[in-house]
Amino acid sequence: VYYQFVKAVTGMGDACRKFNTPVTGGNVSFYNQNPDGPVYPTPTIGMVGIVDDVHAKMTLDFKNEGDLIILIGTQQNDIASSEYLHKLKKVEFSPAPHFDLDEEYTVQQLIASLIKEKKINSAHDISEGGLAITLLESGFHCNLGFAVQANTAIRKDAFWFGEAQSRVVVSCGNHQLADIEAAAQKAGVAVTVLGKVTAGNIEVNGESWGSIEVWKNLYDTAIEKLIK
Repeated sequence: VYYQFVKAVTGMGDACRKFNTPVTGGNVSFYNQNPDGPVYPTPTIGMVGIVDDVHAKMTLDFKNEGDLIILIGTQQNDIASSEYLHKLKKVEFSPAPHFDLDEEYTVQQLIASLIKEKKINSAHDISEGGLAITLLESGFHCNLGFAVQANTAIRKDAFWFGEAQSRVVVSCGNHQLADIEAAAQKAGVAVTVLGKVTAGNIEVNGESWGSIEVWKNLYDTAIEKLIK
């Protein structure tokens, strides 16, 4: 466990130096065993920051029906270490998902510039649960749905549930697309138009998957149902 934790913290240090992020302190405990064995080495980051311009902040939720939904970053045929692989396929250990520090830096710099220039209306990174959960979470706050098309060049489970890093789902008005594509091309970052924000219905490859309100209820009551 100690070796794994050292390697994890070393990687975090590399990222902090790349992004010029200060570290003010830390705490480590290796005495959290239970009858099944030691806990997994799980570094957790607590971070605060200052937003110089409150008008340049961004939230993850879709804002407007009809907005385009865009994936910033490269799609990967990768389901390693995903919730899907762990929970549904019962694969407890697998390699880390795709990650390249230079790629991550470039994507984040692009997202920051798009926010500053008011080219996007929402931004949500793809992490736990993959693209499927990212889209749902983006729609929950305003009860807005989405109509999207899957990329058939990517295996279906990896497209929806893969947790490869350096990918962000953004929404924008139709008039903003050309500027986003130009900025992404200049930065060398892939851009994929996934579909559009809807009034509340969820549509995948032309097939209805119900309303966002139904999915939000499932999401919000998942733990409650597990412990009953």
